[in-house]
Amino acid sequence: MTIQTATLSNGFRIVTEHMPGLQSAALGIWVGAGGRHERAEQNGIAHFLEHMAFKGTTTRSALQIAEAIEDVGGYINAYTSREVTAYYARVLKADVGLALDVIADILLNPVFDPAEIEVERGVILQEIGQALDTPDDVIFDWLQAQAYPEQPLGRTILGEAPRVSSFSREDLAGFVGEHYGPEQLILSAAGGVDHDAIVSAAEKLFGGMAQRPALTPEAARFAGGESRQEKSLEQAHFALAFESPGYRDPMFYTAQIYSTALGGGMSSRLFQEAREKRGLCYTIFAQSGAYADTGMTTIYAGTSGDELAGLATLTIDEMKRAADDMSEAEIARARAQMKAGLLMGLESPSSRAERMARMMQIWGKVPPIEETVERIDAVTCAGVKAFAAQLATQAPAAMALYGPVSGAPALTDLQVRRAA
Repeated sequence: MTIQTATLSNGFRIVTEHMPGLQSAALGIWVGAGGRHERAEQNGIAHFLEHMAFKGTTTRSALQIAEAIEDVGGYINAYTSREVTAYYARVLKADVGLALDVIADILLNPVFDPAEIEVERGVILQEIGQALDTPDDVIFDWLQAQAYPEQPLGRTILGEAPRVSSFSREDLAGFVGEHYGPEQLILSAAGGVDHDAIVSAAEKLFGGMAQRPALTPEAARFAGGESRQEKSLEQAHFALAFESPGYRDPMFYTAQIYSTALGGGMSSRLFQEAREKRGLCYTIFAQSGAYADTGMTTIYAGTSGDELAGLATLTIDEMKRAADDMSEAEIARARAQMKAGLLMGLESPSSRAERMARMMQIWGKVPPIEETVERIDAVTCAGVKAFAAQLATQAPAAMALYGPVSGAPALTDLQVRRAA
């Protein structure tokens, strides 16, 4: 399997990987624009735009877009994150050209019909309402807002209902004009694909796009703080976040290994101590996420209101204990989990296409898998313990609580315990 890249004269980038033996392919356009690229008055518009992508173009109706892909047995979808919006399809290899044409059509020729905007506005408002009714979803938005207050990275991807209710056709077209230039787009394809054929098709479809300057998003500032929402629920939802390395930071893989060992599976410290030994909760996990210039190590647990105080203090204690006695065996297990997850995922052309797009956005190239594995293997137990000590005692922290949480300690109390 060989990764090949090309760049059109206007800066539009293409990356492909032919996977011998596959009869299908995954392909899509990854746009370097998401929630953090929005101004305050635009919050939620990147996600709104993603919804509108399938609502009709100058050459296809919404039904014709769906039929074009489903008539050949494929599927098409999209998602919005804080740094990326992706439009992608999975089809048989004979239909790669068709899928690329449809994706190009929805990106280059949207009509933004006012009637369809109103229909989709209602759908998104329902989605916002559903998220607010899902405690273990909404708590992460509140945690993000506490970590990065009053800045784009801290705002919800869906947007607030009053703002979403006001978006116009001109607002949608304006965001496209600001952020959907050729240099912000990456075409990534994996599976039964022919690189030269895709480059030729991309030249015809995207080569005429005019270059435009990329807008740099506001730099992230992890501030921290506490959000506490009391509500009569069966479970209390508890989430902590600590400032961690961004994905270009040399410590990125150390943070990933640490969070896996701390709370990444059934053998992890938090799962064993909080759930298996003490029965304090049903769900508990830790994970490390990263952005271009910052990152967050997050711990989440769901428990009863009566157990929340004990679970919160136990979490801090386990973080501090990890800095003292994290073992070589735990690090080896975390490394194995991380490598297995990476390599198993790459058996899917969809995962390969997404990885290549993200690597191109981050590094401007796709590092070999062997290089990534080497970086994971290079993480040492001593390095993880040093990172654990810094995270447990010094890193800025944020906390979100939702449900029967009146008995939970304040973040300031947990900060005192961190420093003790």
